[in-house]
This record gives sequence, structure tokens and C-alpha cells, in this order.
Amino acid sequence: MAMTTTAPGQADVGGIAGTAATRRTGDSGRRNTAVLVAFTAATNLADGVMKMALPLLAAQLTRSPAQVTAVSLTLTLPWLLIALHIGVLVDRFDRRRLLWAANGMRLAAMSWLTGSAASGGITLTELFAAGAILGVADVAASTSASALVPAAVPPAGRERANAWMVGAETVGQEFAGPFVGGLLLAAGTSLALGVIGVSYALAVLALLLLVGRFRPAPPAPGAAPASVNSRIAEGVRFLWDDRLLRTLSVIVAVLSAVWGAWLALMPLYAQRTMGLGSREYGILLSALGVGGLVGALTVTWVNRVLGARRAMFADLIGTIAMVALPALTTSLWAVAAGAFLGGMGGTLWSVNARTLTQQRVPDEMLGRYGAASRLFNFGAMPLGAALVGLLAELGGMRLAFGLFAAATALTPVLFVRNVPRPVSPSHR
Repeated sequence: MAMTTTAPGQADVGGIAGTAATRRTGDSGRRNTAVLVAFTAATNLADGVMKMALPLLAAQLTRSPAQVTAVSLTLTLPWLLIALHIGVLVDRFDRRRLLWAANGMRLAAMSWLTGSAASGGITLTELFAAGAILGVADVAASTSASALVPAAVPPAGRERANAWMVGAETVGQEFAGPFVGGLLLAAGTSLALGVIGVSYALAVLALLLLVGRFRPAPPAPGAAPASVNSRIAEGVRFLWDDRLLRTLSVIVAVLSAVWGAWLALMPLYAQRTMGLGSREYGILLSALGVGGLVGALTVTWVNRVLGARRAMFADLIGTIAMVALPALTTSLWAVAAGAFLGGMGGTLWSVNARTLTQQRVPDEMLGRYGAASRLFNFGAMPLGAALVGLLAELGGMRLAFGLFAAATALTPVLFVRNVPRPVSPSHR
């Protein structure tokens, strides 16, 4: 057994220095976690209000369903068009500065719309342009924030940080945002848009409190400059060559398609087949959000009891229940219970998947990997929505839900065969 000696009256300088450094790291990690949660809460509250406000403003200007849905599409289409290119930027430049730039774009768009609303009215063209700007900013902000976490929070605190960030996203997007948006729009368009802008401005100020260095690792000395396309290809190849990451991305694509299908078909199914009024439908949607919030609050306990792998597996079962129950019953409480399980499982998956990839993916690859994986996520949702509409048209809504449930039932097999126990953070 090794021994260390210290002269009488002399402190163990190395031990004290190490303890002090650990304490400073822990303090900065807790501070950065609080800042990131505050930033996430402010931006997602604004996003929740904005995603409700823009389509409603469009509906006041046109009776065309295609034009109204096109305004909503401008908010998500950039994920399909430029996400991979944004990933290259995130792996090349300071990630906090990219967050500032993204929120600067958001502020510019909201200032433009607020000014137009105050001076005579917003045009449909302005809504399309603002939606596109906000959509690009969302891609940049989401990819940068996810890649920034490993540099801001030490490994021991990342599960908690990710849980609180996912919880803030759920509250902002599912609860507070739509509720506050309805109240603000009732009070006036300029007020609603102004509050969105103020939320984005507060998020910018919060980033000033982050402690640390947030520029990605530079390329190796002497490495030849790489083109944008080659860097994109490198990120996609990294994802595909890693068996675990590839499996998780394929499963996420299936789950996202299921969520897109559920969200697209449920309004019509709830009204025509289940016979729900607006109050009952609100209960059904609230169950989804409540499940997500419960998942964020309990993920640490669930992981301690079940382990991260089993917690992620629980999401697959919850999603199967979410989409299968509408095919089996029209009971509000049964379908709401399925929505609760789907929402809770989705949060358990999100927190654990983020923590896993932040450990597994090298810092210089986080932006490109995050963009590529989100491409699976956001690209599959509209495909699922389109497919479920076609299936419902041909065979009825309950059959459509049943077919999606059958497809989701394949994911546990894929998960068990390819996700090791325990989940390893090292790249293979």
C-alpha cells in the first residue's frame, strides 16, 4: 500500500489544490446548469407562444388551409434543409456566440413583426419571412445549446441538467406557452409579439452568466482544411458507423413518425370517433404534457431504480400504449392514460439519450452529430403525419392507429438486440 508523508505543520498542497479545483468545477457546473435551464425556459416559453401565434395570425389573413399550414411549416422546414450545415458551424465556432447570434435573429424577426402590427397590420408575406428566420434560428440555437452542455456541466451533473432542461422545454412548449399565448393574443397582437421578443432578450442576457470556454476543440495541427460537404459527411458517417448511435437514431425516427401521426390524427379522431368536446380534448392533450413533466421530475429516481437502459426501454412500451389504445378503445381515460405514458416515456428517452451522446460523442463532433440525429427526428414527424392521413383515408382512423402500433412494436426487438447492458459511453 502506498503512503505519502507530509512534514510537520505542512499542509498537503496537492490534495488541497485538487479539492479546491473540484469545488470550483462543481460550483461552475451548478451555476451553468441554472443558466442553461433559465435560457431553455425563456426561449421555449417564447417558442410556445410564437408557434401558437403565427398560425392564428395567418388564419386572420387567409382562408386557405394550405397557406396557414405553410406558415407553420416555415418553422420546421429548416431542420430538413440546413440542419447539417448548421452542425458544421457549431463544430467550428464558439457555441455561446452562436446562441447569441440565433437569439439576435429571433429578436430581429419579432421586432419586425411587432412594428408591423403596431403600424397598420402584418402581411402574409411578413409571416412567411419571419417564420423562416425563426426556423433557422431554432436550428442554430437547439444544436448549439445541446453541444454546449458538456463544456458547461461536469459529467456528474449532466443527467440533472438535461432533466431540468427537458422539463423546461415541456412546460414552455406544452403548458405555459400555449396558455400564455392565448391570453396575450386576446389582449392584442402587438403585446403578444412584444412579450415573445422580451423573452428572447432575457435569454440573451442569461448567457452572459455562463462560465467557461465554449469553442470546440481545434483540428489537429497540420490537418488539411476540409470542405463543408466533407465535414457533413464526416458527421453522418460517425453516426452511422457507431452501432449504438445508429440504432438509437433509427428508433428515434420510428418514434418521431409515430408522434407525428398521433398529433396529426388525434384532433379528428377525438372529435368524430371519441365524441370529445373541447374540454375533454384539452384533458387528453394535457395528459401528454403532464406525462412529460412527470418524466423530467422523476428521471433521476427512475434511472437509479431501473437503470438508464431499462428507462429508455420503458419509453418504447409507453409509445406503443399511446398509439395502440386509440385503436382498441374510445374511452377518454384509457386514451389519456396512453398519452401520459407516451409523454413520460418520451422524456425518459430524451434525458438519457442526451446524457449518453454527450458522453459518447467527441466535443469536435457534437454539432454535426446533433444536427444529423435531429434530422432523423424532425424529418420523420411530417412523414408520419402524411402516412397516417393516407392510411386513415383508405382504411379508417382506428386501423391507421393499429398499423402504427404494430410498427412501433418492432422497436423493442431492435433495442434489445443492439443496445448493450449497461449502455457504454465509449465509442466503438
